[in-house]
Amino acid sequence: MNELNQVLEFFDTIGIRYQLEPLPASGFLPGVLIKNGTLLIDPEHLSYPGDLLHEAGHIAVMPEASRHLLNDNVNESAGQGPAEEMAAIAWSWAALLHLNLPPQFLFHPAGYKGGSDSYIEAFTANSGFGHPMLSWYGMCKPAGTEAGYPQMNLWLRP
Repeated sequence: MNELNQVLEFFDTIGIRYQLEPLPASGFLPGVLIKNGTLLIDPEHLSYPGDLLHEAGHIAVMPEASRHLLNDNVNESAGQGPAEEMAAIAWSWAALLHLNLPPQFLFHPAGYKGGSDSYIEAFTANSGFGHPMLSWYGMCKPAGTEAGYPQMNLWLRP
């Protein structure tokens, strides 16, 4: 199974809504867009399938009742800020490990404002960020505890 299909099967399993459809070539991330809490994915223009995990993280950390508010720029459309951004990154790392994919799948060289290697180093050393928010949301137990982060109890915030 290729990585994109593996990610989409994971989304099906956990309840992340997505649609495969053509998207304009321009956009924040090529081949992916959030619209009303649903991931729109254009496999023909998707440069980095790992970006889907990060964008899904934004959906996953949003309270269920508010997910439909997420559109394109999650900061503007739904008021997500630095805490949600860090939680989405931590969520995407947990998803990456769950899927047994390499760190570079998520933290590719073209993303994260040139900080991909630093992110890989931090998360690989279990000193990443954002997971306290996931714990606070009730999605996982605290890191360092038995069955704690990066193991998730809930993939979607209630």
